[in-house]
Amino acid sequence: MDIINTIIEYSTSFISTGGILFGFFIVFIECFIPILPLSVFVALNVNAFGFFIGILISWLATSLGSFLCYLLFTFIEEKVTEKLLNKKTINKIQKGFDKFNKITFSGLVLIITLPFTPSCLVNILCGLTRMKKEKFIAAILIGKMFTIIFWGYIGKSIIESITDLKSIIFIVMALIVAYIISKIINKKFEIE
Repeated sequence: MDIINTIIEYSTSFISTGGILFGFFIVFIECFIPILPLSVFVALNVNAFGFFIGILISWLATSLGSFLCYLLFTFIEEKVTEKLLNKKTINKIQKGFDKFNKITFSGLVLIITLPFTPSCLVNILCGLTRMKKEKFIAAILIGKMFTIIFWGYIGKSIIESITDLKSIIFIVMALIVAYIISKIINKKFEIE
């Protein structure tokens, strides 16, 4: 236990020394490299900068990173696939993507809100399917807020979070609130 506390203290000190931009960068880069642990980065930001600032930095970083990843794969789908694949193959792939693209706004928000969803995969699929930009951005801003708050508040490993009743209740409540907010936003701004 002392070793873990020492690692946490050292990591928090390192992030604090690097400043807010470093805390932002480590969460931002996670959107492109899914093996990096978002939960750890958010927990370290919260430890280094306090709950509110740590959550804000992490939310802005993951939202911007997700959007840029989405844009990158929108560009790749638009420019690269037409040059690498024949029309028949592109049509088959597009039919598969169309099913994902038909996901409702609230459904997308719920997928993004789940703390264990591989966000990089969601960003890539949304980009490759050419999902409406407004729909993706709104879903990211709502869903990621709850994911970041979860990791900032819980700050545990995946196994501990799944088995802890408090974590399960938090996830369920976050999903309900995210769903309600997505319905309100969708109705007000006619995203779908």
